[in-house]
Amino acid sequence: MLYRFRTTASLAAFAMAALPMAVQAQAQSQTSTQTADTSGSLNPVVVTAALAPRTANESLASVTVIDEATLRRQDPVSITDLLRGQPGVDVSSNGSFGKNSSVFIRGTGSAQNVLLIDGIRLNSATSGGAAWQSLEPRMFERAEIVRGPRGSLYGADAIGGVIQLFTPEGQEDSPQPRISAGGGSFNTQRLSAGISGKEGGTRYSFSGSHFNTDGQPVRRNGDDKGYDNTSALARVSHTFDNGAEAGVLVLRARGHNEYDGGENDFVQQVAGVYGELPLADNWRSRLTLSEARDESDNFADYGDSVFNTKIRTARWENTVTAGAHELVAGAEYSEDRVDSTTAYDETSRSNAAVFTQALLNFSPFMLQGSLRFDDNESYGDEVTGSVGVGYELDGHHTLRANYGTAFNAPTYNQLYYPGFGNPDLESETSESVEVGVRGQYARWFWDAALYQTDIDNLIAGQGLQFNVPKSRIRGAELSTGVEVNEWTLAAALTYTDPENRLTGKRLQNRASQSLRLDVDRELGDWSLGGSWVAQNHRYRDASNEDRLSGYGLVNLRAGWQFAPLWSARVTLENVLDQDYITTRSFDGADYINAGRAGFLSVHFGQ
Repeated sequence: MLYRFRTTASLAAFAMAALPMAVQAQAQSQTSTQTADTSGSLNPVVVTAALAPRTANESLASVTVIDEATLRRQDPVSITDLLRGQPGVDVSSNGSFGKNSSVFIRGTGSAQNVLLIDGIRLNSATSGGAAWQSLEPRMFERAEIVRGPRGSLYGADAIGGVIQLFTPEGQEDSPQPRISAGGGSFNTQRLSAGISGKEGGTRYSFSGSHFNTDGQPVRRNGDDKGYDNTSALARVSHTFDNGAEAGVLVLRARGHNEYDGGENDFVQQVAGVYGELPLADNWRSRLTLSEARDESDNFADYGDSVFNTKIRTARWENTVTAGAHELVAGAEYSEDRVDSTTAYDETSRSNAAVFTQALLNFSPFMLQGSLRFDDNESYGDEVTGSVGVGYELDGHHTLRANYGTAFNAPTYNQLYYPGFGNPDLESETSESVEVGVRGQYARWFWDAALYQTDIDNLIAGQGLQFNVPKSRIRGAELSTGVEVNEWTLAAALTYTDPENRLTGKRLQNRASQSLRLDVDRELGDWSLGGSWVAQNHRYRDASNEDRLSGYGLVNLRAGWQFAPLWSARVTLENVLDQDYITTRSFDGADYINAGRAGFLSVHFGQ
């Protein structure tokens, strides 16, 4: 499998290099005005990387943006299906359809990355990671993946990177309704509806969705494990005549999940209110108050339990512009609370922080620097920082170099869970360096990056938790995108070497090589497309003796615009019916994923 993967990856890398050359002559034949206009899906505006809107080539970061068109074309069942194989991103799960999932960025685990929904952090204070499996993709219109440390902007956990999901906001002057209904394999049904628009200075978006499936076994020869999810979104904002703005957001997902050994009722919720004032022509001040909830009532063979966590945050940001330069400064206060049937020694902790960032543009040089101080009542003080330098070689190519530090505090489970936690754990700290180059053209782009992250006191262990003194993660990423003659193509090739420096072994549950290729073609009222994701083997254990084979997944899709505002879509998942696993249970049984599956849906609206 490894030989076949390397051969395939080599061919894919060649194709990735050759494909843009096929359109280079066309791109270079454009006028200087046309080639300079690189805005849009190939050079999108990114806000997560620097707390301020910057195009991808100006962000001085390794970023991937999944836009609304891509989300609608692929129409994934799970957010993890969308993320799997993206540059630097790996996914493992305990089966399909709502089963526990982990997202790794640049070889770091789910608890070492940050998930934001419209700027609000969502994760579990007990497990540390986000419940990716409980988020309905149709509730979002965009995703930004920022790879590399962002601890100096977002605080604890942002060692590997940050993923931010954005909900729709009304843009059109007239109401825009959207309705979709469909179903497919495993007795699956999907329904969603929404309306958005703009009236004067008020923008609004309301939507709801329901997903229900009988599921499939997660163990071989086991029973089907069902899953249902009902989600609702309300988002309203208003811009006043003086430029001030206020808004509110509520996103709630509630459902039921059957898993290996039991079932649970869950709630995932984010709610926030914000106000933004123009204090001067070049100074805007924004205050955001938010709350995130991760709740689970479990009914398991080994006993019932409740895990409810709540994170409340107040964040104040000030942005001052001076010509092409920008300064961001602010403060943040957050409090985690745990309400559980498990007896934790501690059930709450607070964190206060101040941060600042400078974005300086001395074209063709760009400089970005940030610094943050965190004071946590449980694990003390932490100072994190980063510096990035960029240089525009010409109108198309930008070099970048970054250095950043970050930290990850132990979770409540890692510290206090009976028989599992270790109250003597130390916080993880990291240093990362990266060099990269991006080529940006009118119809295509490419991006390449090399990086190394050194982590002290990495928290590990399948039973009792412990600190690994030294870990090192090296990697390389190559990605490209093309839009030409009704074709849309995206490709990503990732190599990761996550190593325990004490033993020389690969860190658990991480694939070291992955490839993703997305191809779509518009044919009048029809569209055709497909995705191919391939990954090599990974190890379930720290000693690298329990090996999980690599796999290759092929997904196909087709769409038909059969009337104005009406369309139908067919998706075929795992067309080759691959029997693949990404993790095993503690007793050594494979957690299997869904085989070949088909889904049909009908949509009304833009």
